Amino acid sequence: GKRLFIKDMAYYIMPPDAQPATRVASLQIPKRGIGTNMDTNGASSNGVARAQDSETPHRTNGSISAPETNPEADNPTVIPQELLSKFHFAFLIRDPHYSIPSYYRCTIPPLDDVTGFYEFYENESGYDELRRFFDYLRKIQFVGPSHASTVHTGNANATLNGTVNGTTNGTTNGIHSEPEKVEICVVDADDLLDNPAAVIERFCKSVGEEYTPEMLQWSSEKDQKVAHDAFAKWHGFHDDALGSKSLRPRAHGVAIFGTCTADTYSSVANKKKAAKTEEEFDAEWKEKYGEKGAKIIRSAVDRNMADYRYLKKFAMKI
Repeated sequence: GKRLFIKDMAYYIMPPDAQPATRVASLQIPKRGIGTNMDTNGASSNGVARAQDSETPHRTNGSISAPETNPEADNPTVIPQELLSKFHFAFLIRDPHYSIPSYYRCTIPPLDDVTGFYEFYENESGYDELRRFFDYLRKIQFVGPSHASTVHTGNANATLNGTVNGTTNGTTNGIHSEPEKVEICVVDADDLLDNPAAVIERFCKSVGEEYTPEMLQWSSEKDQKVAHDAFAKWHGFHDDALGSKSLRPRAHGVAIFGTCTADTYSSVANKKKAAKTEEEFDAEWKEKYGEKGAKIIRSAVDRNMADYRYLKKFAMKI
């Protein structure tokens, strides 16, 4: 079958501000037959759901039986663990010094009328949620302990949490087993922009996809249409990417996207971006967004740096 690629923020599958999560009833996978927690006669997905959290029960369009211990009490998402096991997770991070002002810019004139976002909320940055989700997946061994930076002699984990010799996600004929192990794959945006070919090739190896150089090109009419259709929901947020046709190593004064410029990315070709001091960042933000905007950005950056640095420790090294 087809393997889907989904990119989104962990923030959107977790309650805000670290509130307790309750699994969404419609995402529960019905269990039937002897030895399951679901009765077979009159108690399918529209029947009696057992083993629910007594504090925040969720229903399967039926009634709740006597509460039992919730086996997913530490699951920070609204998605049941069994459904999470069907995905192969990889992680993309970016230094808040760059991601926060990039997002803030989309919530103020003139872009706010394009994006439809008129307020900036720093708790929507998503770093806290991504860190907690990442740690949860490591704890339940859906990722790790092997790492994407490890040198492999073969195609690393080519059949991960997908179809493995006819066994999909560890489930065959209703018998559930351990999902295949997935190595930790964390990509830092700076590394991707400095060396896109090497990072994408290593990413593909980690997730079990064949790398081709054409992945860094999208100049054809068909590719352009796919890109515009994919981002149609997010007007104004991805205009630079949509105006490009390729991904190249960023160079001094030249954006990594093939046909656009970006003054926030200044570096020497194939070298790391020059580090800025906090004072230099503050001065840059004040010049671009005014004193009020600079304070808002600084607060959000400081709030998220610890989570970013934590995740950065796991970033793949080329």
